[in-house]
Amino acid sequence: MTEETPGFEEKPDVPSGATPDDAEPKAATSPNSEGAAPAGDATAQIAGLTAQLDQSRKALEERTADLQRLQAEFQNYRRRVERDRITVKEIAVANLLTELLPVLDDIGRAREHGEFVGGFKSVGESLETVAAKMGLQQFGKEGEPFDPTIHEALMHSYAPDVTETTCVAILQPGYRIGERTIRPARVAVAEPQPGAQTVKAEEESKADDDKDNGPEEG
Repeated sequence: MTEETPGFEEKPDVPSGATPDDAEPKAATSPNSEGAAPAGDATAQIAGLTAQLDQSRKALEERTADLQRLQAEFQNYRRRVERDRITVKEIAVANLLTELLPVLDDIGRAREHGEFVGGFKSVGESLETVAAKMGLQQFGKEGEPFDPTIHEALMHSYAPDVTETTCVAILQPGYRIGERTIRPARVAVAEPQPGAQTVKAEEESKADDDKDNGPEEG
């Protein structure tokens, strides 16, 4: 019969090689106590992503504005180059046709004197056709009002049958290309006879008075 020794308690069996702490029960841990980020960290991450998105959006807007500005500058450059090209072409054509004006004057004088015949007529008409295709236009007619911007007065006189300064003779026709005048028309002009307007006004006034003072019907 076994005797129990007073003052000693029975302890659970501990595996060989284990420490006394292993025999103690582990405290229960909460499933959210490890591996979960606090709520404050998540808010900070969202705020950071929002700031990055705003920065990216601002950068995109700046690049878009730069692209639009470059596109506008390129379009202006293209228009300027095209305008300069047309101007250079017009100047070159005008210089060429200016050199041909004496020949065209000779053709015009030959036509006026009845000498524009035969092979000379064929060549002259071909030259006039080519000049017209290049945009050369002749102007200047008798009876049109004198315009100092397109006419050059070489002769001056007075005439009782004109009411304003008028081209009464075309001494040399003018030429233009589009809106560019390459030579003014050289003309002889006539102005109203001094005092003619006063006499005419008096005659018209007298005629009106006679009409108003005519015999009354009985």
